[in-house]
Amino acid sequence: MRFLRENRAALAAIVIAVIFLAIGVWRGEAEVVLRKSINICMECIGLG
Repeated sequence: MRFLRENRAALAAIVIAVIFLAIGVWRGEAEVVLRKSINICMECIGLG
């Protein structure tokens, strides 16, 4: 428990990040990001 008391700001940032990550997945943003990253990768390699 000492770790939690000393690092409240870090713990709060992690909790907020997880919440935002869950909201993004729930809204379908993970698929959008994956599609865009595939397109960028294909353009860099020269396949697209």
